[in-house]
Amino acid sequence: MTEPTRPGRTLAALLLPYRRRVAYAGIALVIAAAAMLAVGQGLRAVIDQGFSAGDPAWLDRTLAAMFGVIVVLAAATFVRFYNVSWLGERVTADLRQKVFDHLLSLPPSWFEAGRTGDVISRLTSDTAQIESVIGSSLSIALRNTLLLIGGLIMMFSTSLKLTLLTLIGVPLVIAPIIFYGRKVRRLARESQDRIADLGNRIDETIHEIRLVQAYGHEDLDRRDFGRLIARSFDTATRRIRNRSILVAAVMLLVFGAIAFILWIGGHDVLQGRITAGQLSAFVFYAALVAGSIGALSEVWGDLQRAAGATERLTEILAARPDIVAPARPLPLPDPAIGTIAFESVSFHYPTRPDTAALSDFDLVVAPGETVALVGPSGAGKSTVFQLLLRFYDPERGVLRLDGVPIAQADPAAVRSRIALVPQEPVIFAASVTDNVRYARPDATDAQVKRACEDAWADEFICKLPQGYDTDLGERGVRLSGGQRQRIAIARAILADRPILLLDEATSALDAESERMVQQALERLMAGRSTLVIAHRLATVQKADRIIVLDGGRVVETGSHAELVTRDGLYAHLAKLQFAA
Repeated sequence: MTEPTRPGRTLAALLLPYRRRVAYAGIALVIAAAAMLAVGQGLRAVIDQGFSAGDPAWLDRTLAAMFGVIVVLAAATFVRFYNVSWLGERVTADLRQKVFDHLLSLPPSWFEAGRTGDVISRLTSDTAQIESVIGSSLSIALRNTLLLIGGLIMMFSTSLKLTLLTLIGVPLVIAPIIFYGRKVRRLARESQDRIADLGNRIDETIHEIRLVQAYGHEDLDRRDFGRLIARSFDTATRRIRNRSILVAAVMLLVFGAIAFILWIGGHDVLQGRITAGQLSAFVFYAALVAGSIGALSEVWGDLQRAAGATERLTEILAARPDIVAPARPLPLPDPAIGTIAFESVSFHYPTRPDTAALSDFDLVVAPGETVALVGPSGAGKSTVFQLLLRFYDPERGVLRLDGVPIAQADPAAVRSRIALVPQEPVIFAASVTDNVRYARPDATDAQVKRACEDAWADEFICKLPQGYDTDLGERGVRLSGGQRQRIAIARAILADRPILLLDEATSALDAESERMVQQALERLMAGRSTLVIAHRLATVQKADRIIVLDGGRVVETGSHAELVTRDGLYAHLAKLQFAA
């Protein structure tokens, strides 16, 4: 994994494709700042040449010129505001797309180490923080930086004495910005982490709402969530307190300094050292500088929060998948053959380095053969699937697909030869057609219907309110377990791939649903090389071979009839299940 890039560099890279918009906003920003500074000179002319000299014509001309400057200021502000707001929306959309695209390239092991709610929080809440900064806070910061610099220059040109007295108070203003700004940034990141914790808890509770209510766990969950809310609120309160102290301290020091300067300048006007117009202009510029410093201190917290959010997003973007396509991948045979070979494969999961998931595992599956994997929990059955799909690479040994080592092939090409039917069918919140077509996006409606007919699913689909256009709800909540499983089988049938990985699909079904699903599976398995993870031994008696695993090793091989007579682990498991 590489180090995360600096937040500023990340934002600059996102803004680069829209440099023309950035240029428009920048030019408008400079024009608006110059117009605002010109208003101070207009104020000086109005007082000295209009009021003090008693010249109505001069007053009219000056006020007309000031109005023209204000029109320019308004137009430039429009251009700046529109462009920076557009940039905020556009860059946020690009960032979300970039992070989502990168997430899809990361292996399942990365998600096992993290939590879904945290990822969702980074994609939504953190990107919203960045949108706020690019679309508003950054523009405000740049605008007030220009006004601060321009105001100081105009103050120097108006009265050197008053400007020097003003600058004496600058360190008093900068000190709290630096001190409290660091605190605000740290607390901003901590606040985002607390929000992610809330997202995790909501995600878990809502998805398992049936279990929550079945066990009467609502009150405990409410209390636990309340504690998380309290932690989040406490962190947010500390962040707000520090930010409020920062803004209040800056405003007190800045405007206190202006009052002091006004007192000194007033005496200079009375003694004739400067004109009333000069003092008015100086106070205008001093107020402009003070307001700029106050605005900068206020948006500083936003900038810090956005920096923290950008850091969290760059952590995702910096994550690199362990499984990548080789520079020159070996092509797989075309047409596909369907041969699978494990040669002395050993593997440990990164989270369990002391326990071998597979140890010197050998297996060859011939084209069209059905091989069942049987064994106790943790024997290594699922690991065979994980390695074959190349979610992980073994530490030792070689996996071959149609004679090609899969480590030297493109992972996408390997997976394109394999159809997976998991034990828990995955149903998306979409229509029946979209769910089945997920395996083959270019399939026609007729092909989708044929796949559903082969999966014994067409009958119940036609009874749904909108038939194949019926939305199945999140995780397929509108279907029964058997119906969800047949949708998953239809998806695999439509994929029409030479190798089938079947994680026991009938273990949680009633007898009628199991019969329907079993018939669908027999159609699906016909002519395909099939690996079956078997939890219920009654479903694998027709397998060509049964491989018995224990502790990551092959301990028995044979047919059901052969293994039952050997009095080994399979016979023991069969005796327990069939006796029950």
